Amino acid sequence: MPHATHPSPGLQAFILCGPGVSLNTFTSSPKDFPKALVPIANRPMVWYPLDWCHRMGITDVTLITPPESAAPLQGALSIHPALTSVIPRPEILAPADLTQTTGAGEILRLPEVQKAITGDFMILPCDLVSEVEGSKVVEQWLALNPLSVSSKTNKRKSGMGVFYPTQGVEGISHKKDETDFIVTVLLPSPNVPAPAGSLRPDIEELVMSMPTDTLKDLIEEDKETSLRIRQSLFTKHGRVKIKTKHRDAHVYIFPQWVKEFAAKNEKFDSISEDLLGWWSKASWQGGLGAKLGLDEVLQEKAATGREEYSESNDDNIDIASLSSTTSARQPYRILAFASRVNLPASPATVISAPPPLLAYIQPSLTPSTATPSPTQPLIRRIDTTSALLNTSLYLARQPSTHPLAHEHKLHPSAIVGMQSRVSQEDSLIAENVKLGTRVNVKETVIGPNCEIGNNARLIKCLLMDGVVVGDGVQLTGCIIGRRAKVEGVKAESEAGGESLEGAKKGKGKGRQGDGEEGKTRLVECEVAPGFIVESGTQGKGEKYMAFEGGDGMEEFDEDGDEGMDEDL
Repeated sequence: MPHATHPSPGLQAFILCGPGVSLNTFTSSPKDFPKALVPIANRPMVWYPLDWCHRMGITDVTLITPPESAAPLQGALSIHPALTSVIPRPEILAPADLTQTTGAGEILRLPEVQKAITGDFMILPCDLVSEVEGSKVVEQWLALNPLSVSSKTNKRKSGMGVFYPTQGVEGISHKKDETDFIVTVLLPSPNVPAPAGSLRPDIEELVMSMPTDTLKDLIEEDKETSLRIRQSLFTKHGRVKIKTKHRDAHVYIFPQWVKEFAAKNEKFDSISEDLLGWWSKASWQGGLGAKLGLDEVLQEKAATGREEYSESNDDNIDIASLSSTTSARQPYRILAFASRVNLPASPATVISAPPPLLAYIQPSLTPSTATPSPTQPLIRRIDTTSALLNTSLYLARQPSTHPLAHEHKLHPSAIVGMQSRVSQEDSLIAENVKLGTRVNVKETVIGPNCEIGNNARLIKCLLMDGVVVGDGVQLTGCIIGRRAKVEGVKAESEAGGESLEGAKKGKGKGRQGDGEEGKTRLVECEVAPGFIVESGTQGKGEKYMAFEGGDGMEEFDEDGDEGMDEDL
């Protein structure tokens, strides 16, 4: 892990290590192998947000996980080579009431989490892979907050989220990628143009946010063909931008007062849909802030004592108003009616708008752009098997100068047999890997301690640690779980009848023994950890995994029942 390149921004970081429902082929036993330890390009998933925090200078990092997953996480931090280099070592927080189904919004209300938040903080998912420099995102959050709110106890600081485009990246984007419906407005242009490489042109104010699935449900409930939007939004903002192809990265920078806001609203189950959704609406929907308790949370307590009085006066000095490049967010006024209107006279009232909810909206790629470029770094949540495979292969193609690249694409301890070919420009071979003779490896990531038999062919595959691939096996676009076994032609020499491991072998939908010399061929398949695929099995788009209470090992195809709950 590289040394921190920036001074600490003074933020705490909380990484949510959730259950990984959409990766259930490999995370069905979170007490043994939680989602945070699923490898992406031969590194545990949680390494990537840890590295991201480290490079931006954040050293106060806490992993929040259900109690049943705390032990394997603790063990990985102690012995895994990629995680032992993390300095300082992150803390593990396992609240007693945190379960695998607890929503991210509810997590913020847990007593242990409320106690752990002592200042401004950042929330990240454990499945984040980002080439965007986190320091640039934090710099914009600091720059766009008025200078007069620099005090740690001031409650007028704004928040910020990150959204990335889901389409346009060849080899990574998928037609089934989740998206969000977001509405934004442009911020006032600074008097001085932003320098080259700054994220300032892409920072906007979020005024509405919800998952696309929620949008569709609302339209169906109202029996309408379109979404109805309140007139007050257009009264407040004459021009808005609507985006439907971006996704919330679940990366948030929050001021400390947000923990009080979350604690007051017990119905908030999700940060993305509930906390962000209602906060963004409160900026333009009259009276909503009071209903949500925002007004009470943001109310400054009267200073008592000379010392507090002095500090309060310092905070009230609006230094931003003296700047020629920025301007503070001004409260809006509800003025009294003119005297000719036959209504009782009332003095003018000043009502402060809630702090804005900022958002970094990564620009969409142009049609001519095939892959992320230096001006369009990759941001992705790895919460589907397609994202897991495609992102691993993308990272395997990166040169040694890339910040997320490995030191060795072919580890020195790997043993490569005679006449075997490994495409090193787009593959990763980890330590203690054994390749037999005449093995062909192309665009593939092979984890540590794997053994590949003679004449095997691996194309665009991801093999986790300890996988055994038999002789003559052909794998294309597959993900093989740790310590799984794909039997080759040698298995046919076994004596008649079921072997000792027969109870654990997959029966397989595919034909057995009727292919070319009975070879095992899998295309775009997923094999669960510890599963044994029988020799001669031929399958496409299938999942090989165990079911509790079933008759041995079974399988189901890609269109089988999958959980759709939101991951933490």
